[in-house]
Amino acid sequence: MKITTSSDWRDEMPFDVPVSAAEVLPGEPTRCAGCGSDASLNPRTVMWAVKHRHPNNHAGFVRLYCSVHVPKPPARAPELSVTKKRERRPAARKADAVPERPKILCPDCYVEVPSHGTCGMCGQQVAG
Repeated sequence: MKITTSSDWRDEMPFDVPVSAAEVLPGEPTRCAGCGSDASLNPRTVMWAVKHRHPNNHAGFVRLYCSVHVPKPPARAPELSVTKKRERRPAARKADAVPERPKILCPDCYVEVPSHGTCGMCGQQVAG
């Protein structure tokens, strides 16, 4: 069984980057995740939505923050200089040291006979 997620408005949001809550999730006033449940409601125009990573859900989860509690976006990694790509060549094939012996089939069973010449199915000795 393959488990998939349905697409929704969170898919368009980048991880760990504050986005205006009114743009991505318009609606009624709400509370900040950092202020607590007894804080007053704030209009979504002054709130920030941040998509966080989740260890069990690759789509992540979104929390709303006021301007006081909004997490800072992670520092960007320094830009790496563009390096010349190495050309990939197929690996050189080594020549076989010993040529492969021709396959011998048992005339009665039609199975391949091992190198000692005795059929593993019927026991008949086959000359090779």
